[in-house]
Amino acid sequence: MAAYEAAGVTDEWHTPKYIFTALDVLFDLDPAAPTGGPRYAPVRSWITKDEDGLATPWKGCVWLNPPFGHQKQKRMWLSKFFQHGDGIVLVPDRTSAPWFQEYAPRAHRILWVSPKIKFERENGSVGGSPGTGTALLALGDRASDALEWADGVLGFVTKGGI
Repeated sequence: MAAYEAAGVTDEWHTPKYIFTALDVLFDLDPAAPTGGPRYAPVRSWITKDEDGLATPWKGCVWLNPPFGHQKQKRMWLSKFFQHGDGIVLVPDRTSAPWFQEYAPRAHRILWVSPKIKFERENGSVGGSPGTGTALLALGDRASDALEWADGVLGFVTKGGI
């Protein structure tokens, strides 16, 4: 789930299926799953916002598409992700933002997604072109390998952060 402060419609935006097809990995956990559970994310288990993924322990290789809200919220999710140390997190590619400059260099790999991801709404319709691009940050071998496999399909990969 990518949570945008969108035009009053919803704050739940789903990652499209082609992203997971390109990554070709089964994740152990989605700690920020939409209310009804993940639509396409290939995960063994998930935590919804009602169950509070920030307060619940994580295990294994995680898929994280956290709420895209305020910088403070992004930092909380990224802090827990980097403390956990295993998985892929989808973030806006705001390279000049302090939170991005703090966390992106710590990633083992970064995949700069191109073109911009058009996320899906809860009802299955596709949103317009977002105002910002996205990046996938990986920690751990399985996650780093997944970004390497998706290189050229979803965008381009850089190794060892930025």
